[in-house]
Amino acid sequence: MRPTLHPRLLNGRFGDPALYVEALHAPEAVLFDCGDVTALAPRHLLRVGALAVSHAHMDHWAGFDRLLRVLIGRGKRLPLVGPQGFTERLHHRLQSYTWNLADRIPADLVFEVTEVTGARAWPRSRLSLHGGFRPQALDPLPATEDGAVLHVGALRLRAAVLDHFTPCLGFALEEPRHVNVWRTRLEERGLPKGPWLAGLKAAVVEGLPDETPVPVFARAAAAREAPVLPLGALRDLVEITPGQRLAYLTDLRDTPANRAAAIALARGADILFIEATFAAEDAAAAAERGHLTTRAAGEIAAAARARRIEPFHFSPRYVGQEARLMAEVATAAQVNGLAGPP
Repeated sequence: MRPTLHPRLLNGRFGDPALYVEALHAPEAVLFDCGDVTALAPRHLLRVGALAVSHAHMDHWAGFDRLLRVLIGRGKRLPLVGPQGFTERLHHRLQSYTWNLADRIPADLVFEVTEVTGARAWPRSRLSLHGGFRPQALDPLPATEDGAVLHVGALRLRAAVLDHFTPCLGFALEEPRHVNVWRTRLEERGLPKGPWLAGLKAAVVEGLPDETPVPVFARAAAAREAPVLPLGALRDLVEITPGQRLAYLTDLRDTPANRAAAIALARGADILFIEATFAAEDAAAAAERGHLTTRAAGEIAAAARARRIEPFHFSPRYVGQEARLMAEVATAAQVNGLAGPP
């Protein structure tokens, strides 16, 4: 099965946390944290369809201005998700600039912020360039048991509140289902690849009847006069499997409550990005600073039954010791090795 989610740690395992996730055939990407986003070209920043910020410590938030600079002058609505008080922090950040000429910019830029809290309803606000980036309250979002906060195309974003001596969010990004076309069967029947496959997959997902006509064409320009085959003759070309799931956990104290929330959020993740800031022997330093050790990260990953573990947010004190930290996480997770950087 070809994976749908393609994540990239922008600054490796030691740099500022920032994870850029592209989805196959989707126009929008999801950005988790933005401490340093200089690795992203403007064209990639313009594709960000949602920004999920764990908390506002500088190493997770300092790169927002680069994103803002690229978006000004573009007609865009960008959903943001952050912890309690995040709207106020965003407002003050935006108000550090002078917007007296904003009315001369035809395209409006709108941020729609959702604060994930422990309350039954999550505050939502709208801040627009043409409104001077003054917060306007929106209807709150009822909190759900699974933490679902928004959709980015077909993907669902969930969040959970963790503790880092300040509220800090963990996230999960999920594909509802994975729809795959058997390329070998296409070739066996002499059927072309092309945009018609999107229509075929949609018809199968919707459960349309076998007699539904499906146009077969290699190029969009040929769609009108394309030959038609019944869905029943094509249905076996498509396989539907459970969707891919990615989890992002950073900056959390090693407490029973945090472990329970993190494991629930990351359960069954195909890829788990989890901080492992301190080596196992430095548990006292980790506790003092509100971070996980390599051992704790591995144990959480094992309890969540994550299929692939990607440790990150290593402390600079361990530069040159990446292999050691990776091995400690692997040992705690009881796996033979960890995948390399995505």
